[in-house]
Amino acid sequence: MKIFVDSADVAEIRQARAMGLADGVTTNPTLIAKAGVDLEKTIRAIAEVVPGPVNAEVTALEAPAIIAEGKRFAAWGKNVHVKIPLNHDGLVATRALASEGIPTTLTLVFSPAQAILAAAAGASWICPFVGRLDDISFDGGQLLSDIVAIYRNDADWSTMVLAASLRHPVHVIQAALCGCDAVTIPFSVVRQMEGHPLTDRGIAQFIADSKKGKG
Repeated sequence: MKIFVDSADVAEIRQARAMGLADGVTTNPTLIAKAGVDLEKTIRAIAEVVPGPVNAEVTALEAPAIIAEGKRFAAWGKNVHVKIPLNHDGLVATRALASEGIPTTLTLVFSPAQAILAAAAGASWICPFVGRLDDISFDGGQLLSDIVAIYRNDADWSTMVLAASLRHPVHVIQAALCGCDAVTIPFSVVRQMEGHPLTDRGIAQFIADSKKGKG
């Protein structure tokens, strides 16, 4: 399973790369706004750091405008993917971009039915949102399992599953167990995954014991 970083912070992404992470990157308008950065400059910079897919999300709402915006994004780097919300116009745009060889990631996926349409449209990736479903008392983990099972049953589909809206390490583990192709997580979740109180306690004990041995 590949690990993408959900971030628009180039320095943070470099930290992830140093750990062997950041197989890809996802961004969205919210992350760009919070970082206070220029979209094009940031995507180009990330695309130079990360060899895998770097997702830039459109803000256009109608298919012709989404297509135009997507073509502009694709010119920023060979590994730039066009991230598109899944609705009618998004599906039409995805089909058009895919026909020109431009990779797309359909986002805001909340049902297996949407995932079926995404694959039929030729999306390279889809982003099922786990945490947001959990927030409204639906099982986000079950959504991932259902989509993975559906995709495995159809050899004609090549769309890959990029689990998103992962709030904590348990979500990441769920995604791995059900066979997702990748997860996208903020660096804060990476930091949660690397730590464990028993690890900290063990390190402290080893250091204390090593000092005793020097005496």
